Amino acid sequence: MTTVGRSTTTQDLMLDSEQKRAALGYLHEAWTEAKLDGIDGDCLAQASLFTAFAELVTTYGEDAAAVFAENLSKRIRNGEFTIERPRQ
Repeated sequence: MTTVGRSTTTQDLMLDSEQKRAALGYLHEAWTEAKLDGIDGDCLAQASLFTAFAELVTTYGEDAAAVFAENLSKRIRNGEFTIERPRQ
């Protein structure tokens, strides 16, 4: 999903990258706090996905969000969302 009708500069990409990094930090903090309060990880995941897709639909519309969702299964199978965990 890209911004329509706007050229992307290196500065835009850096700002976007910084915002994504900051957003992940906020989400990590909220997730950690919710887990400490006893909220189940599966409930957090489902609520997070609902919130994320609702935002994508609001921002880009249903068709663009649906196209994004269609590509998720391939990305999941390719390991894009797999976090390597150290073996004990």
